[in-house]
Amino acid sequence: MNRVYAVGIGPGRIGQVTGEAKEVLSFCEVIIGYTVYVDLVKKEFKGKEFQNKEYITTPMKQEVLRCRMAFEQAEKGKSVAMVCSGDAGVYGMAGLLLEVAEEYPGTEVVVVPGITAALSGAAVLGAPLIHDFAVVSLSDLLTPWEKIEKRLEAAARADFCICLYNPSSRKRSDYLRRACEILLKEKRPETVCGTVRNIGREGESYSLYTLEQLRDVETDMFTTVFIGNSQTKNVNGRMVTPRGYGNE
Repeated sequence: MNRVYAVGIGPGRIGQVTGEAKEVLSFCEVIIGYTVYVDLVKKEFKGKEFQNKEYITTPMKQEVLRCRMAFEQAEKGKSVAMVCSGDAGVYGMAGLLLEVAEEYPGTEVVVVPGITAALSGAAVLGAPLIHDFAVVSLSDLLTPWEKIEKRLEAAARADFCICLYNPSSRKRSDYLRRACEILLKEKRPETVCGTVRNIGREGESYSLYTLEQLRDVETDMFTTVFIGNSQTKNVNGRMVTPRGYGNE
């Protein structure tokens, strides 16, 4: 059977690409994806096995077309990898590939996991996600803001640690502020929070804030935001959420 692999390449640095992802990318004849992610593969993978591959890219908002292009290549008998940043199953292309696969019954979709920003960013900050946590994207491109608000409210009431993807952009410059104002209804102003920018790439940096301070912080699409629960603390400049081992 023909196969299309949905491959998560992590945050962008080759050291954070899983062994399975490297293996799949090395034997696939065609690598397809959003232009930025394909360029990362070209930059990081320079072995002989990557010299004669076919690279296919599309810009944003052409995800369905990209999936169909992948299946069309697979139907020609080629091994195909659809690359995504982070994990292909977390805000990635795995779900859409599986939906579009209904149009191509002769082709199987294989999902190859990767390291998503919640995990790689948490490692930079310290250990903010040791206990239960929620991940919410602030992008309303595919999800109405009203639904995002409800999810933030529910996560805050449940005292989850919260990881925010896509906190702001040029068109959504005030979305992080709006999110913080929602969270402040349930969380204390001094709640420990953190941001990580350019995870795993050149210029990686992180900062710690209180939730009240975070409201006025400027972020972009290369930033991942972490909001602690009621137990999260600043330990020597690192963000730590206790699991409760010391109480055993």
